[in-house]
Amino acid sequence: MFEASPTGLVRNPNVWRLLWRGLRLRPADFALGGDRDPELLGDLAHPFASVEDVSNRLETLEAALVERSDRRAVFLTVYTEMTAQTAREIDAGSFDDPEWMCRYLVRFAEHYRRAFVGFERGEYADVPDPWLVAFGSAVGGDALVIQDAFLGINAHIVYDLALALSAIGLDPGRETKYADHRRIDAILARLVAVQRELLAERYAPGLEAVGEGMGGLDERWSTSTLRRAREFAWRTAVVRTDARWSTVRSSTGWLLSRTATGGASVLLSPTASPSTMRALRAIEATEFELESYARAFHGRAVDGGASIER
Repeated sequence: MFEASPTGLVRNPNVWRLLWRGLRLRPADFALGGDRDPELLGDLAHPFASVEDVSNRLETLEAALVERSDRRAVFLTVYTEMTAQTAREIDAGSFDDPEWMCRYLVRFAEHYRRAFVGFERGEYADVPDPWLVAFGSAVGGDALVIQDAFLGINAHIVYDLALALSAIGLDPGRETKYADHRRIDAILARLVAVQRELLAERYAPGLEAVGEGMGGLDERWSTSTLRRAREFAWRTAVVRTDARWSTVRSSTGWLLSRTATGGASVLLSPTASPSTMRALRAIEATEFELESYARAFHGRAVDGGASIER
């Protein structure tokens, strides 16, 4: 295991870059009206009680968003599949501490539920900034679908994960829990790869027309980036768990919020050429359909699934 300290969290130059970006972005610009569809809140009124409860209610929400052509469904399609596959691995005995893993999934999902409910109600003060940007971007429709997908992943991993880990506790058996935490990397990396593959297939006709690739849009959340983000979440949770002063917990919470908001700023500032962006927007306007995408994603994710290694 490694040593973690508050100063150690900010030694990485990339953290400073994200902090700078996060301080410049205005999350309030993404507060796009509340109470748009009260029916979406019906199944989310109460906290999650179990892994099965998480899976059932997230799947219900995904179906409702897909039916409404709400692009918040793009991230949720990945998230529901990740939850389902992790739950199957728990049942299969793939984790050393299955009880802790169940609490892990439930607490992690609870952060998403609270953010979604707050945004839907228009209670923006209760919505963490990274989620305000992610939800607002998806509802506003100004970004590409692939950007909306990665904005959700960014908010949930860079912001929510460390908070969930420190809330459920890392002790006793910290090394065992760390090993279980790392085992999820393989599931998530596989699902994000499926997502990138499917989106690239749908964008292909437009890209062929301009003779260009995706300009790095599909590389912002590579396997190595996911692993580093999840490692940073664990290190931050260690710092919060071992802290003797409440100021450490509040300062790390601020750090998570600003770096995740900075990550959102990066995702919303693509390096792709204007011709590439126009081609991708044209494809989305005429040929991208959420229901067929979700169906294809779940089918391919199940077909390509494999047990994680212990």
